[in-house]
This record gives sequence, structure tokens and C-alpha cells, in this order.
Amino acid sequence: MGVARYLPAAAIVMLAAASAPARAETIQVMVDKLVFTPAEVNAKVGDTIEWINRDILAHTATVKGGMEVMIPVKKAARLVLQKAEAIDYYCRFHPNMKGRITVSAP
Repeated sequence: MGVARYLPAAAIVMLAAASAPARAETIQVMVDKLVFTPAEVNAKVGDTIEWINRDILAHTATVKGGMEVMIPVKKAARLVLQKAEAIDYYCRFHPNMKGRITVSAP
């Protein structure tokens, strides 16, 4: 005889929700007039950052000594976050453009 037979239906739903993995989100960062908006983002491991470039210039999301995501003119670029860390990035073409992603464990 299973435990589910003795639990009320609401408890079963709560147990199922607690054991289900969190869904990854897509977090959008707009690139417009040489600015990342929002400049600071909080995310979880597995989430995707999507930069949407509304400028007439290409941009990058570059980490000094690390990754670089190219963000073409009038297009989007994506990055799936792999580990908990703080990511400070800038545009290699326009170094005054800066952003920060704080990634936490799911």
C-alpha cells in the first residue's frame, strides 16, 4: 500500500510540485542607444540571457579573459548560464557599455 493512498489530494500535488525541477527562464536584456537594459540581472543556472540589439551598431557581451557573445545589428544573441557566478561584461566595441549577471544555483 502506497503512501499516496493515505495523503489528501492537496498534499500529493504539493509533493509533486516540490520534486519537479525549476523551469529555466529566458531573461531579456535590451541593447539600445549604447546601453544594456537592465544593466544588472539576477538569474539561475540553466537560465538563458537573450540580448536584443535595437542599435544600428553591432555589440558584444565580453568578459575580460573569458567568453564573448556577438550581438549582431537588429538581431538577438543568447547565452545559457552554466554555473553560479557573477559575470561582469562589457561591449568590446564600446567599452563604456557594461552589464552584470549574478547567477545563483537553481
